[in-house]
Amino acid sequence: MEMIFILYITPIIVGILTGILSGFGIGGGTILILYLTIILNVPQQIASGTNLLYFIVCAPAALISHIKNKLVDKKAFILCTISGVPICILASFIADKIPIDILKRIFGVFLLYVGFKELLQK
Repeated sequence: MEMIFILYITPIIVGILTGILSGFGIGGGTILILYLTIILNVPQQIASGTNLLYFIVCAPAALISHIKNKLVDKKAFILCTISGVPICILASFIADKIPIDILKRIFGVFLLYVGFKELLQK
């Protein structure tokens, strides 16, 4: 029974949670990365790549709703895309060279920062 839960039920629960968070536009990929690295012991770089592929599939569905409800700042999108895409490409090459334990720590610090910031906001 435990094996069935690990192989089938857990991924479905993670899919539901990541889908909800992705639909809200608040980062379901974070849950996916935690699941992949902590539960499945997937290396950080592979978890990140898997998350990016997941994002490509989920983002359009959430984006349609956000555009329909006028929840997209087009100017911010354009400016962030122009500056972000080149840096993203560079960072992906750099991340490939960083040891996994350091990447995990960087990701952990990022999660702590975001979590504390959310807890302390009004």
